[in-house]
Amino acid sequence: MNNNEEAGRTIKRRQTFQQISNNKSVLPLDPGMWGPCHAPSHQRTSCFGMTVSVFSKSLSRAKNWPDFDPALGMMTGIPPITPMMPGLGIVPPPIPPDMPVVKEIIHCKSCTLFPPNPNLPPPATRERPPGCKTVFVGGLPENGTEQIIVEVFEQCGEIIAIRKSKKNFCHIRFAEEYMVDKALYLSGYRIRLGSSTDKKDTGRLHVDFAQARDDLYEWECKQRMLAREERHRRRMEEERLRPPSPPPVVHYSDHECSIVAEKLKDDSKFSEAVQTLLTWIERGEVNRRSANNFYSMIQSANSHVRRLVNEKAAHEKDMEEAKEKFKQALSGILIQFEQIVAVYHSASKQKAWDHFTKAQRKNISVWCKQAEVTLVSQAEALKEENDSLRWQLDAYRNEVELLKQEQGKAHREDDPNKEQQLKLLQQALQGMQQHLLKVQEEYKRKEAELEKIKDDKLQVEKMLENLKEKESCASRLCTSNQDSDYPLEKTLNSCPVKSEREALLVGIISTFLHVHPFGASIEYICSYLHRLDNKICTSDVECLMSRLQHTFKQEMTGVGASLEKRWKFCGFEGLKLT
Repeated sequence: MNNNEEAGRTIKRRQTFQQISNNKSVLPLDPGMWGPCHAPSHQRTSCFGMTVSVFSKSLSRAKNWPDFDPALGMMTGIPPITPMMPGLGIVPPPIPPDMPVVKEIIHCKSCTLFPPNPNLPPPATRERPPGCKTVFVGGLPENGTEQIIVEVFEQCGEIIAIRKSKKNFCHIRFAEEYMVDKALYLSGYRIRLGSSTDKKDTGRLHVDFAQARDDLYEWECKQRMLAREERHRRRMEEERLRPPSPPPVVHYSDHECSIVAEKLKDDSKFSEAVQTLLTWIERGEVNRRSANNFYSMIQSANSHVRRLVNEKAAHEKDMEEAKEKFKQALSGILIQFEQIVAVYHSASKQKAWDHFTKAQRKNISVWCKQAEVTLVSQAEALKEENDSLRWQLDAYRNEVELLKQEQGKAHREDDPNKEQQLKLLQQALQGMQQHLLKVQEEYKRKEAELEKIKDDKLQVEKMLENLKEKESCASRLCTSNQDSDYPLEKTLNSCPVKSEREALLVGIISTFLHVHPFGASIEYICSYLHRLDNKICTSDVECLMSRLQHTFKQEMTGVGASLEKRWKFCGFEGLKLT
Protein backbone atom coordinates (compact mmCIF):
# COMPACT_ATOMS: atom_id res chain seq x y z
CA MET A 1 0.00 0.00 0.00
CA ASN A 2 2.77 2.43 0.85
CA ASN A 3 4.50 1.89 -2.48
CA ASN A 4 1.26 2.51 -4.40
CA GLU A 5 0.62 5.74 -2.47
CA GLU A 6 4.15 7.05 -3.18
CA ALA A 7 3.82 6.17 -6.90
CA GLY A 8 0.50 8.06 -7.04
CA ARG A 9 2.06 11.14 -5.43
CA THR A 10 4.94 11.09 -7.91
CA ILE A 11 2.56 10.88 -10.91
CA LYS A 12 0.44 13.71 -9.49
CA ARG A 13 3.51 15.89 -8.91
CA ARG A 14 4.73 15.36 -12.49
CA GLN A 15 1.29 16.22 -13.90
CA THR A 16 1.15 19.44 -11.84
CA PHE A 17 4.65 20.47 -12.92
CA GLN A 18 3.75 19.72 -16.56
CA GLN A 19 0.63 21.91 -16.26
CA ILE A 20 2.75 24.80 -14.95
CA SER A 21 5.19 24.31 -17.82
CA ASN A 22 2.42 24.28 -20.44
CA ASN A 23 0.57 27.25 -18.93
CA LYS A 24 1.85 30.13 -21.08
CA SER A 25 -0.24 32.70 -19.24
CA VAL A 26 1.93 32.16 -16.17
CA LEU A 27 5.38 31.70 -17.73
CA PRO A 28 5.65 32.76 -21.40
CA LEU A 29 8.44 30.79 -22.98
CA ASP A 30 8.34 32.51 -26.35
CA PRO A 31 11.94 33.57 -26.97
CA GLY A 32 10.69 36.36 -29.23
CA MET A 33 9.43 38.30 -26.24
CA TRP A 34 13.04 39.03 -25.16
CA GLY A 35 13.78 40.71 -28.47
CA PRO A 36 12.98 44.35 -29.22
CA CYS A 37 9.24 45.02 -29.08
CA HIS A 38 7.26 47.97 -30.36
CA ALA A 39 5.49 48.74 -27.12
CA PRO A 40 6.52 51.77 -25.07
CA SER A 41 9.28 51.32 -22.55
CA HIS A 42 7.06 51.82 -19.50
CA GLN A 43 4.66 49.13 -20.78
CA ARG A 44 7.56 46.73 -21.40
CA THR A 45 8.87 47.35 -17.90
CA SER A 46 5.47 46.76 -16.33
CA CYS A 47 4.97 43.54 -18.32
CA PHE A 48 8.37 42.35 -17.24
CA GLY A 49 7.58 43.11 -13.60
CA MET A 50 4.28 41.23 -13.77
CA THR A 51 5.93 38.20 -15.39
CA VAL A 52 8.70 38.06 -12.79
CA SER A 53 6.24 38.42 -9.92
CA VAL A 54 4.01 35.60 -11.27
CA PHE A 55 7.06 33.39 -11.79
CA SER A 56 8.34 34.07 -8.28
CA LYS A 57 4.93 33.16 -6.82
CA SER A 58 4.84 29.90 -8.80
CA LEU A 59 8.40 29.14 -7.73
CA SER A 60 7.53 29.71 -4.09
CA ARG A 61 4.58 27.30 -4.44
CA ALA A 62 6.90 24.74 -6.07
CA LYS A 63 9.27 24.96 -3.08
CA ASN A 64 6.47 23.77 -0.84
CA TRP A 65 6.18 20.54 -2.84
CA PRO A 66 8.01 17.53 -1.41
CA ASP A 67 11.15 16.32 -3.11
CA PHE A 68 11.65 19.72 -4.84
CA ASP A 69 15.31 20.51 -5.48
CA PRO A 70 15.89 24.30 -5.12
CA ALA A 71 19.36 24.00 -6.67
CA LEU A 72 17.74 23.61 -10.10
CA GLY A 73 17.04 27.35 -10.13
CA MET A 74 15.07 28.50 -13.17
CA MET A 75 13.52 25.97 -15.52
CA THR A 76 15.12 24.92 -18.75
CA GLY A 77 14.38 27.20 -21.67
CA ILE A 78 14.32 30.48 -19.71
CA PRO A 79 17.54 32.48 -20.00
CA PRO A 80 18.82 34.43 -16.97
CA ILE A 81 17.18 37.85 -16.65
CA THR A 82 19.74 40.70 -16.86
CA PRO A 83 19.25 44.48 -16.89
CA MET A 84 21.13 44.73 -20.24
CA MET A 85 18.60 42.51 -22.11
CA PRO A 86 17.42 44.25 -25.27
CA GLY A 87 13.83 45.34 -25.27
CA LEU A 88 13.54 45.83 -21.50
CA GLY A 89 14.59 49.49 -21.54
CA ILE A 90 16.16 49.20 -18.07
CA VAL A 91 19.28 51.19 -17.13
CA PRO A 92 21.83 49.03 -15.28
CA PRO A 93 22.02 49.80 -11.57
CA PRO A 94 25.01 51.83 -10.34
CA ILE A 95 27.97 49.75 -9.21
CA PRO A 96 29.73 50.66 -5.95
CA PRO A 97 33.31 51.80 -6.56
CA ASP A 98 34.77 49.30 -4.10
CA MET A 99 33.14 46.26 -5.77
CA PRO A 100 34.42 44.64 -8.98
CA VAL A 101 32.32 45.18 -12.10
CA VAL A 102 30.36 42.02 -12.96
CA LYS A 103 29.33 42.09 -16.61
CA GLU A 104 26.55 39.88 -17.96
CA ILE A 105 25.81 38.31 -21.34
CA ILE A 106 23.93 40.68 -23.64
CA HIS A 107 21.51 39.16 -26.17
CA CYS A 108 20.73 41.20 -29.26
CA LYS A 109 18.47 40.35 -32.19
CA SER A 110 21.30 39.41 -34.57
CA CYS A 111 24.21 38.77 -32.22
CA THR A 112 25.26 37.93 -28.69
CA LEU A 113 27.83 39.72 -26.52
CA PHE A 114 29.85 37.68 -24.01
CA PRO A 115 31.57 39.52 -21.14
CA PRO A 116 35.35 39.42 -20.66
CA ASN A 117 37.10 37.62 -17.86
CA PRO A 118 36.45 39.65 -14.67
CA ASN A 119 39.90 38.77 -13.31
CA LEU A 120 41.64 40.54 -16.20
CA PRO A 121 42.52 44.23 -15.88
CA PRO A 122 40.19 46.70 -17.61
CA PRO A 123 41.08 47.53 -21.22
CA ALA A 124 43.39 50.49 -21.70
CA THR A 125 42.06 53.75 -23.11
CA ARG A 126 43.74 56.87 -24.42
CA GLU A 127 43.36 60.31 -22.88
CA ARG A 128 39.89 61.69 -23.38
CA PRO A 129 39.85 64.60 -25.86
CA PRO A 130 37.87 67.69 -24.85
CA GLY A 131 34.21 67.43 -25.84
CA CYS A 132 34.57 63.84 -27.03
CA LYS A 133 31.39 62.41 -28.60
CA THR A 134 33.08 59.94 -31.00
CA VAL A 135 34.37 56.47 -30.14
CA PHE A 136 36.63 54.07 -31.97
CA VAL A 137 35.30 50.50 -32.15
CA GLY A 138 37.78 47.81 -33.17
CA GLY A 139 37.69 44.03 -33.30
CA LEU A 140 34.44 43.79 -35.29
CA PRO A 141 33.61 40.52 -37.07
CA GLU A 142 34.47 40.44 -40.76
CA ASN A 143 30.83 39.68 -41.59
CA GLY A 144 29.55 42.42 -39.34
CA THR A 145 27.35 45.03 -41.01
CA GLU A 146 26.44 48.57 -40.13
CA GLN A 147 23.00 47.38 -39.04
CA ILE A 148 24.56 45.05 -36.45
CA ILE A 149 26.74 47.92 -35.16
CA VAL A 150 23.68 50.13 -34.80
CA GLU A 151 21.82 47.29 -33.06
CA VAL A 152 24.64 46.89 -30.48
CA PHE A 153 25.41 50.56 -29.77
CA GLU A 154 22.03 52.26 -30.15
CA GLN A 155 21.16 51.21 -26.59
CA CYS A 156 24.00 53.53 -25.42
CA GLY A 157 22.30 56.59 -26.91
CA GLU A 158 21.35 58.39 -30.09
CA ILE A 159 23.84 57.76 -32.91
CA ILE A 160 24.58 60.72 -35.21
CA ALA A 161 26.92 59.05 -37.71
CA ILE A 162 28.86 55.82 -38.33
CA ARG A 163 32.02 55.61 -40.43
CA LYS A 164 32.80 51.95 -41.08
CA SER A 165 36.13 50.79 -42.49
CA LYS A 166 37.00 47.65 -44.41
CA LYS A 167 39.50 46.57 -41.75
CA ASN A 168 37.04 45.53 -39.04
CA PHE A 169 36.78 48.86 -37.21
CA CYS A 170 34.53 51.89 -37.30
CA HIS A 171 33.93 55.30 -35.71
CA ILE A 172 30.61 56.10 -34.04
CA ARG A 173 29.53 59.66 -33.17
CA PHE A 174 26.87 60.07 -30.47
CA ALA A 175 24.60 62.99 -29.71
CA GLU A 176 25.89 63.65 -26.16
CA GLU A 177 29.17 63.16 -24.30
CA TYR A 178 27.78 60.88 -21.57
CA MET A 179 26.81 58.30 -24.21
CA VAL A 180 30.52 57.70 -24.86
CA ASP A 181 30.91 56.40 -21.30
CA LYS A 182 28.10 53.91 -21.90
CA ALA A 183 29.79 52.72 -25.10
CA LEU A 184 33.09 52.21 -23.23
CA TYR A 185 31.23 49.72 -21.01
CA LEU A 186 31.15 47.30 -23.97
CA SER A 187 34.94 47.34 -24.42
CA GLY A 188 36.36 43.83 -24.04
CA TYR A 189 33.13 41.99 -24.90
CA ARG A 190 33.32 39.09 -27.38
CA ILE A 191 30.70 39.38 -30.13
CA ARG A 192 29.17 36.44 -31.97
CA LEU A 193 26.80 36.78 -34.94
CA GLY A 194 23.82 34.50 -34.42
CA SER A 195 24.87 31.02 -33.30
CA SER A 196 27.77 30.69 -35.74
CA THR A 197 31.22 29.81 -34.44
CA ASP A 198 33.02 30.78 -37.64
CA LYS A 199 36.02 33.06 -37.17
CA LYS A 200 34.53 35.63 -39.56
CA ASP A 201 31.41 35.82 -37.38
CA THR A 202 33.23 36.46 -34.09
CA GLY A 203 35.36 39.23 -32.75
CA ARG A 204 36.54 41.01 -29.59
CA LEU A 205 35.30 44.59 -29.24
CA HIS A 206 37.75 47.34 -28.32
CA VAL A 207 36.08 50.69 -27.61
CA ASP A 208 38.21 53.79 -27.08
CA PHE A 209 37.97 57.57 -27.29
CA ALA A 210 38.42 59.06 -30.75
CA GLN A 211 39.52 62.57 -31.70
CA ALA A 212 37.21 64.33 -34.15
CA ARG A 213 37.32 67.88 -35.50
CA ASP A 214 33.56 68.27 -35.14
CA ASP A 215 33.68 67.39 -31.43
CA LEU A 216 36.53 69.81 -30.82
CA TYR A 217 34.75 72.58 -32.75
CA GLU A 218 31.52 72.10 -30.81
CA TRP A 219 33.45 72.02 -27.52
CA GLU A 220 35.26 75.26 -28.39
CA CYS A 221 31.96 76.90 -29.35
CA LYS A 222 30.49 75.82 -26.04
CA GLN A 223 33.50 77.17 -24.13
CA ARG A 224 33.25 80.50 -25.97
CA MET A 225 29.56 80.66 -25.13
CA LEU A 226 30.30 80.00 -21.45
CA ALA A 227 33.03 82.66 -21.51
CA ARG A 228 30.59 85.17 -23.05
CA GLU A 229 28.03 84.37 -20.37
CA GLU A 230 30.68 84.77 -17.66
CA ARG A 231 31.82 88.13 -19.09
CA HIS A 232 28.22 89.28 -19.32
CA ARG A 233 27.55 88.20 -15.73
CA ARG A 234 30.72 89.91 -14.51
CA ARG A 235 29.86 93.10 -16.39
CA MET A 236 26.38 93.13 -14.89
CA GLU A 237 27.88 92.60 -11.43
CA GLU A 238 30.35 95.47 -11.94
CA GLU A 239 27.58 97.75 -13.15
CA ARG A 240 25.50 96.82 -10.14
CA LEU A 241 28.36 97.56 -7.71
CA ARG A 242 29.53 100.73 -9.49
CA PRO A 243 28.59 103.89 -7.58
CA PRO A 244 26.09 106.07 -9.38
CA SER A 245 27.52 108.95 -11.36
CA PRO A 246 26.91 112.42 -9.93
CA PRO A 247 23.96 114.29 -11.39
CA PRO A 248 24.84 116.86 -14.06
CA VAL A 249 25.14 120.47 -12.95
CA VAL A 250 22.22 122.58 -14.10
CA HIS A 251 22.83 125.58 -16.35
CA TYR A 252 22.90 129.04 -14.85
CA SER A 253 19.69 131.03 -14.68
CA ASP A 254 18.21 133.56 -12.27
CA HIS A 255 15.88 130.95 -10.83
CA GLU A 256 18.69 128.42 -10.31
CA CYS A 257 20.87 131.18 -8.86
CA SER A 258 18.27 131.97 -6.19
CA ILE A 259 17.99 128.24 -5.35
CA VAL A 260 21.78 127.89 -5.00
CA ALA A 261 21.92 131.04 -2.85
CA GLU A 262 19.39 129.52 -0.45
CA LYS A 263 21.32 126.25 -0.35
CA LEU A 264 24.54 128.11 0.48
CA LYS A 265 22.89 129.38 3.66
CA ASP A 266 21.99 125.82 4.73
CA ASP A 267 24.79 123.86 6.40
CA SER A 268 23.48 120.47 5.24
CA LYS A 269 23.34 121.52 1.55
CA PHE A 270 26.44 123.71 1.53
CA SER A 271 28.77 121.21 -0.21
CA GLU A 272 26.38 120.62 -3.11
CA ALA A 273 25.76 124.34 -3.58
CA VAL A 274 29.49 125.18 -3.49
CA GLN A 275 30.18 122.57 -6.19
CA THR A 276 27.48 124.13 -8.40
CA LEU A 277 28.88 127.62 -7.81
CA LEU A 278 32.40 126.45 -8.68
CA THR A 279 31.16 124.83 -11.91
CA TRP A 280 29.33 127.99 -12.97
CA ILE A 281 32.38 130.17 -12.38
CA GLU A 282 34.63 127.77 -14.32
CA ARG A 283 32.13 127.70 -17.20
CA GLY A 284 32.36 131.48 -17.51
CA GLU A 285 28.83 132.32 -16.40
CA VAL A 286 30.06 135.45 -14.61
CA ASN A 287 29.33 138.61 -16.61
CA ARG A 288 28.39 142.19 -15.91
CA ARG A 289 24.70 141.37 -15.47
CA SER A 290 25.20 138.38 -13.14
CA ALA A 291 28.21 139.72 -11.21
CA ASN A 292 26.10 140.93 -8.25
CA ASN A 293 24.41 137.54 -7.92
CA PHE A 294 27.74 135.73 -7.93
CA TYR A 295 29.16 138.19 -5.39
CA SER A 296 26.25 137.54 -3.03
CA MET A 297 26.78 133.78 -3.39
CA ILE A 298 30.53 134.14 -2.73
CA GLN A 299 29.69 136.26 0.31
CA SER A 300 27.37 133.51 1.58
CA ALA A 301 30.17 130.98 1.11
CA ASN A 302 32.55 133.24 3.04
CA SER A 303 30.14 133.35 5.97
CA HIS A 304 30.81 129.65 6.55
CA VAL A 305 34.53 130.28 7.23
CA ARG A 306 33.86 131.36 10.81
CA ARG A 307 31.71 128.28 11.38
CA LEU A 308 34.44 126.00 10.04
CA VAL A 309 37.07 127.68 12.23
CA ASN A 310 34.88 127.19 15.31
CA GLU A 311 34.34 123.53 14.41
CA LYS A 312 38.08 123.06 13.98
CA ALA A 313 38.73 124.63 17.39
CA ALA A 314 36.09 122.39 18.97
CA HIS A 315 37.67 119.29 17.44
CA GLU A 316 41.12 120.38 18.62
CA LYS A 317 39.72 120.89 22.10
CA ASP A 318 38.22 117.41 22.01
CA MET A 319 41.58 116.04 20.91
CA GLU A 320 43.38 117.78 23.80
CA GLU A 321 40.82 116.43 26.25
CA ALA A 322 41.31 112.95 24.83
CA LYS A 323 45.09 113.34 25.22
CA GLU A 324 44.63 114.46 28.81
CA LYS A 325 42.38 111.48 29.52
CA PHE A 326 44.98 109.19 27.98
CA LYS A 327 47.72 110.65 30.16
CA GLN A 328 45.60 110.27 33.28
CA ALA A 329 44.74 106.69 32.42
CA LEU A 330 48.40 105.93 31.67
CA SER A 331 49.53 107.46 34.95
CA GLY A 332 46.94 105.35 36.79
CA ILE A 333 48.24 102.22 35.06
CA LEU A 334 51.83 103.10 35.99
CA ILE A 335 50.83 103.66 39.62
CA GLN A 336 49.23 100.23 39.69
CA PHE A 337 52.41 98.77 38.17
CA GLU A 338 54.45 100.42 40.92
CA GLN A 339 52.15 98.98 43.56
CA ILE A 340 52.49 95.51 42.04
CA VAL A 341 56.29 95.84 41.99
CA ALA A 342 56.19 96.94 45.63
CA VAL A 343 54.18 93.81 46.45
CA TYR A 344 56.80 91.66 44.71
CA HIS A 345 59.62 93.35 46.61
CA SER A 346 57.88 92.96 49.95
CA ALA A 347 57.27 89.29 49.14
CA SER A 348 60.98 88.91 48.29
CA LYS A 349 62.06 89.91 51.77
CA GLN A 350 63.37 87.14 53.96
CA LYS A 351 60.51 87.40 56.45
CA ALA A 352 58.02 86.21 53.81
CA TRP A 353 60.40 84.66 51.26
CA ASP A 354 61.32 81.66 53.44
CA HIS A 355 57.70 80.49 53.63
CA PHE A 356 57.27 80.11 49.85
CA THR A 357 58.11 76.95 47.94
CA LYS A 358 60.80 76.82 45.29
CA ALA A 359 58.29 76.99 42.41
CA GLN A 360 56.47 79.91 44.04
CA ARG A 361 59.74 81.81 44.49
CA LYS A 362 60.61 81.24 40.86
CA ASN A 363 57.22 82.56 39.70
CA ILE A 364 57.48 85.62 41.94
CA SER A 365 60.96 86.40 40.58
CA VAL A 366 59.78 86.09 36.97
CA TRP A 367 56.75 88.31 37.61
CA CYS A 368 58.91 90.90 39.33
CA LYS A 369 61.34 91.03 36.40
CA GLN A 370 58.48 91.44 33.92
CA ALA A 371 56.98 94.33 35.89
CA GLU A 372 60.39 96.01 36.20
CA VAL A 373 60.96 95.68 32.46
CA THR A 374 57.60 97.35 31.81
CA LEU A 375 58.45 100.23 34.14
CA VAL A 376 61.86 100.68 32.54
CA SER A 377 60.38 100.72 29.04
CA GLN A 378 57.83 103.34 30.13
CA ALA A 379 60.60 105.46 31.63
CA GLU A 380 62.54 105.22 28.36
CA ALA A 381 59.43 106.26 26.43
CA LEU A 382 59.03 109.30 28.69
CA LYS A 383 62.68 110.12 28.16
CA GLU A 384 62.28 109.96 24.39
CA GLU A 385 59.21 112.19 24.59
CA ASN A 386 61.16 114.61 26.74
CA ASP A 387 63.97 114.71 24.18
CA SER A 388 61.56 115.32 21.32
CA LEU A 389 59.90 118.16 23.23
CA ARG A 390 63.32 119.65 23.95
CA TRP A 391 64.17 119.54 20.27
CA GLN A 392 60.87 121.18 19.37
CA LEU A 393 61.56 123.87 21.94
CA ASP A 394 64.98 124.51 20.42
CA ALA A 395 63.39 124.73 16.99
CA TYR A 396 60.86 127.29 18.25
CA ARG A 397 63.66 129.31 19.83
CA ASN A 398 65.59 129.31 16.58
CA GLU A 399 62.52 130.47 14.70
CA VAL A 400 62.00 133.28 17.21
CA GLU A 401 65.63 134.35 16.84
CA LEU A 402 65.32 134.34 13.06
CA LEU A 403 62.16 136.43 13.24
CA LYS A 404 63.87 138.90 15.55
CA GLN A 405 66.82 139.18 13.18
CA GLU A 406 64.58 139.70 10.18
CA GLN A 407 62.57 142.26 12.09
CA GLY A 408 65.74 144.13 13.08
CA LYS A 409 67.09 144.11 9.55
CA ALA A 410 63.86 145.25 7.92
CA HIS A 411 63.18 147.98 10.57
CA ARG A 412 59.47 147.39 10.27
CA GLU A 413 58.27 147.72 13.79
CA ASP A 414 54.85 148.80 12.60
CA ASP A 415 54.20 145.54 10.74
CA PRO A 416 51.26 143.92 12.59
CA ASN A 417 51.67 140.52 10.95
CA LYS A 418 55.15 139.94 12.33
CA GLU A 419 54.14 141.16 15.76
CA GLN A 420 51.22 138.77 15.71
CA GLN A 421 53.45 135.90 14.61
CA LEU A 422 55.94 136.78 17.32
CA LYS A 423 53.21 136.77 19.98
CA LEU A 424 51.91 133.44 18.75
CA LEU A 425 55.40 131.96 18.83
CA GLN A 426 56.01 133.31 22.32
CA GLN A 427 52.75 131.83 23.54
CA ALA A 428 53.63 128.50 21.93
CA LEU A 429 57.08 128.69 23.53
CA GLN A 430 55.59 129.30 26.97
CA GLY A 431 53.20 126.38 26.52
CA MET A 432 56.04 124.11 25.44
CA GLN A 433 58.15 125.22 28.41
CA GLN A 434 55.35 124.43 30.84
CA HIS A 435 54.81 121.06 29.22
CA LEU A 436 58.55 120.42 29.30
CA LEU A 437 58.69 121.21 33.01
CA LYS A 438 55.87 118.78 33.69
CA VAL A 439 57.57 116.07 31.66
CA GLN A 440 60.90 116.71 33.41
CA GLU A 441 59.28 116.44 36.82
CA GLU A 442 57.59 113.21 35.84
CA TYR A 443 60.85 111.90 34.39
CA LYS A 444 62.74 112.71 37.59
CA ARG A 445 60.07 110.98 39.64
CA LYS A 446 60.21 107.89 37.44
CA GLU A 447 64.01 107.91 37.52
CA ALA A 448 63.98 108.03 41.32
CA GLU A 449 61.52 105.15 41.41
CA LEU A 450 63.73 103.22 39.00
CA GLU A 451 66.79 103.80 41.19
CA LYS A 452 64.82 102.66 44.21
CA ILE A 453 63.75 99.52 42.35
CA LYS A 454 67.35 98.81 41.35
CA ASP A 455 68.55 99.26 44.95
CA ASP A 456 65.86 96.90 46.18
CA LYS A 457 66.90 94.42 43.53
CA LEU A 458 70.55 94.60 44.62
CA GLN A 459 69.53 94.09 48.23
CA VAL A 460 67.49 91.05 47.27
CA GLU A 461 70.41 89.64 45.29
CA LYS A 462 72.78 90.22 48.21
CA MET A 463 70.33 88.48 50.53
CA LEU A 464 70.19 85.54 48.14
CA GLU A 465 73.99 85.37 48.00
CA ASN A 466 74.22 85.48 51.79
CA LEU A 467 71.68 82.71 52.07
CA LYS A 468 73.60 80.63 49.55
CA GLU A 469 76.87 81.22 51.45
CA LYS A 470 75.22 80.24 54.72
CA GLU A 471 73.82 77.13 53.11
CA SER A 472 77.23 76.17 51.70
CA CYS A 473 78.90 76.80 55.08
CA ALA A 474 76.32 74.65 56.80
CA SER A 475 76.85 71.86 54.29
CA ARG A 476 80.64 72.11 54.74
CA LEU A 477 80.24 71.95 58.51
CA CYS A 478 78.08 68.84 58.18
CA THR A 479 80.57 67.14 55.92
CA SER A 480 83.47 68.12 58.19
CA ASN A 481 81.66 66.65 61.18
CA GLN A 482 81.02 63.44 59.28
CA ASP A 483 84.62 63.16 58.05
CA SER A 484 86.29 63.99 61.37
CA ASP A 485 86.69 60.28 62.19
CA TYR A 486 88.45 59.48 58.90
CA PRO A 487 92.24 59.22 58.81
CA LEU A 488 94.47 62.18 58.18
CA GLU A 489 95.40 61.07 54.67
CA LYS A 490 91.82 61.51 53.43
CA THR A 491 91.71 64.99 54.96
CA LEU A 492 94.85 65.92 53.12
CA ASN A 493 93.40 64.57 49.87
CA SER A 494 90.29 66.83 50.27
CA CYS A 495 92.41 69.96 49.98
CA PRO A 496 91.01 72.59 47.52
CA VAL A 497 94.31 72.57 45.58
CA LYS A 498 94.46 69.08 44.15
CA SER A 499 97.55 69.27 41.95
CA GLU A 500 100.70 71.23 41.38
CA ARG A 501 99.21 72.76 38.22
CA GLU A 502 96.32 74.21 40.23
CA ALA A 503 98.81 75.56 42.79
CA LEU A 504 100.69 77.30 39.97
CA LEU A 505 97.43 78.75 38.63
CA VAL A 506 96.54 80.04 42.11
CA GLY A 507 99.90 81.77 42.38
CA ILE A 508 99.67 83.35 38.91
CA ILE A 509 96.07 84.53 39.45
CA SER A 510 96.97 85.93 42.89
CA THR A 511 99.86 87.88 41.37
CA PHE A 512 97.60 89.18 38.57
CA LEU A 513 94.82 90.29 40.93
CA HIS A 514 97.28 91.82 43.38
CA VAL A 515 98.18 94.45 40.76
CA HIS A 516 94.42 94.98 40.07
CA PRO A 517 93.10 96.12 43.46
CA PHE A 518 89.64 96.91 42.05
CA GLY A 519 89.21 93.37 40.73
CA ALA A 520 88.96 91.86 37.26
CA SER A 521 86.38 89.85 35.36
CA ILE A 522 86.84 86.14 34.68
CA GLU A 523 87.25 86.87 30.96
CA TYR A 524 90.08 89.31 31.67
CA ILE A 525 91.83 86.78 33.94
CA CYS A 526 91.48 83.98 31.37
CA SER A 527 92.79 86.19 28.56
CA TYR A 528 95.92 86.77 30.67
CA LEU A 529 96.29 83.05 31.39
CA HIS A 530 95.82 82.14 27.69
CA ARG A 531 99.05 83.98 26.92
CA LEU A 532 100.83 81.46 29.16
CA ASP A 533 98.87 78.34 28.20
CA ASN A 534 96.17 78.01 25.50
CA LYS A 535 94.70 74.85 27.05
CA ILE A 536 93.32 76.63 30.11
CA CYS A 537 89.50 76.47 30.36
CA THR A 538 87.44 79.36 31.76
CA SER A 539 85.08 77.08 33.69
CA ASP A 540 88.01 75.28 35.38
CA VAL A 541 89.56 78.58 36.45
CA GLU A 542 86.26 79.86 37.84
CA CYS A 543 85.66 76.58 39.70
CA LEU A 544 89.15 76.74 41.24
CA MET A 545 88.67 80.33 42.40
CA SER A 546 85.24 79.58 43.85
CA ARG A 547 86.75 76.75 45.91
CA LEU A 548 89.34 79.08 47.47
CA GLN A 549 86.94 81.42 49.30
CA HIS A 550 89.61 82.76 51.65
CA THR A 551 91.91 83.62 48.75
CA PHE A 552 89.53 85.01 46.10
CA LYS A 553 86.13 86.64 46.40
CA GLN A 554 83.55 87.72 43.84
CA GLU A 555 81.81 91.11 43.93
CA MET A 556 79.07 92.78 41.86
CA THR A 557 79.90 96.21 40.44
CA GLY A 558 77.91 98.62 38.31
CA VAL A 559 74.20 99.46 38.05
CA GLY A 560 71.58 98.24 35.60
CA ALA A 561 72.99 97.32 32.21
CA SER A 562 76.59 97.91 33.43
CA LEU A 563 76.26 95.28 36.17
CA GLU A 564 79.44 93.13 36.21
CA LYS A 565 80.96 90.33 38.30
CA ARG A 566 84.59 90.90 39.36
CA TRP A 567 87.08 88.71 41.25
CA LYS A 568 89.38 90.23 43.88
CA PHE A 569 92.34 88.89 45.81
CA CYS A 570 91.53 88.62 49.56
CA GLY A 571 94.41 86.43 50.72
CA PHE A 572 95.63 88.90 53.34
CA GLU A 573 92.20 89.14 54.98
CA GLY A 574 91.65 85.38 54.58
CA LEU A 575 94.92 84.68 56.39
CA LYS A 576 93.59 86.43 59.46
CA LEU A 577 90.31 84.50 59.30
CA THR A 578 91.97 81.09 59.02
